[in-house]
Amino acid sequence: MKLWQKKCKLNKEIEKFTVGNDYLLDKKLVKYDCVASIAHAKMLNKIGVLKKKECSKLIKTLNQIIKLDSKGKFLIKQEDEDCHTAIENYLIKKLGKTGKKIHTARSRNDQILTALRLYCKEESKSTFGLIDKLINQLILFKGKYGKTEMPGYTHMRKAMPSSVGLWTESFIESMNDNKKLLVNATKLLDQSPLGTGAGYGLPLKANRKLTAKLLGFKKIQKNPIYVQNSRGKFEASLLNALNQIMFDLNKMSSDLILFSMEELGYFELAKEICTGSSIMPHKKNPDVLEVLRAKYHQCLSYEFQLKTVISNLPSGYNRDLQLTKEPLIKTIEITKESLKIIKLLLGKVKVNEQNCQKKITKEMYSVKELHELVKKGDSFRDAYSKISEEGFYVAGKNK
Repeated sequence: MKLWQKKCKLNKEIEKFTVGNDYLLDKKLVKYDCVASIAHAKMLNKIGVLKKKECSKLIKTLNQIIKLDSKGKFLIKQEDEDCHTAIENYLIKKLGKTGKKIHTARSRNDQILTALRLYCKEESKSTFGLIDKLINQLILFKGKYGKTEMPGYTHMRKAMPSSVGLWTESFIESMNDNKKLLVNATKLLDQSPLGTGAGYGLPLKANRKLTAKLLGFKKIQKNPIYVQNSRGKFEASLLNALNQIMFDLNKMSSDLILFSMEELGYFELAKEICTGSSIMPHKKNPDVLEVLRAKYHQCLSYEFQLKTVISNLPSGYNRDLQLTKEPLIKTIEITKESLKIIKLLLGKVKVNEQNCQKKITKEMYSVKELHELVKKGDSFRDAYSKISEEGFYVAGKNK
């Protein structure tokens, strides 16, 4: 039975269309919805809606659902629409009238937001851990190869001497900045929406501070209309932070592909991370890096998808918001998987120090030579003109 079910039966085609794949996506949210419902039950007991015994039964049964879900045994059917309905139906089936009381002082609107924010907070924490693991892997890589000099490029042409350490540090520094973006996004999400109902408050005075505390939210989100208007907005901030991570992985993948080309040979990819060709026996392809590079564009499209869904909507809840769930969940999953993969890959990359050194040619020291002339009294422009003369390096004038 649906949470909004009346006597009239919904047309099956309409049901299929409006539910979409929500009932499948909601497998990710069962635990969080149960945790939120446990806090909600405790609050209902505190304000006298639930008796102590009723509250205990609800908490026990909700914990049973969490256990079943962890084993993959809690099913959400298409006719349930979502995890909230499936959970409430289970409670009613097991507890009868007591199960029917759980929805007091909440709407599915603030219920889904609460579950999503708990999910996002935990996934953000998990992503933090994966970023730290990648940083540690980069530090190990730098420790092993950091002093190796290699050409630095601008415009895809050799520019100035660089090093493996300088390249590695650029991503370490960027990843630390990405963590700051993730912190800011998580701060937005760390506000409890529970107790705001459908977006216009409740006639029954709920203890919102209690549920926020029980669920570990830093504070409550006060304005009930803004609660609904922030759905998608807060998630967009999280996706933006995740896409900054994916942007770096995209660039790192491109660099690893380029540096491991036979024509350059700065880096070498282990055989076990490369794939082959169906026709050319000699090929050792960096397919994993190419797929990883493309994942950024996939995540970027999800961010755009989410942002376009929430634009042009009037204030309050609109069913369009249901379609923000998939891009959110998929971006989180792709980012976490990508962080794991790039860490694995970096452990399988070797630096060919001889090739790196061999490709550093005399003209790459032009900036150094220029400044040597400046030290001797030449103006920068005159020194630049002298160094840039055709044949300067060929004639050996820099010696």
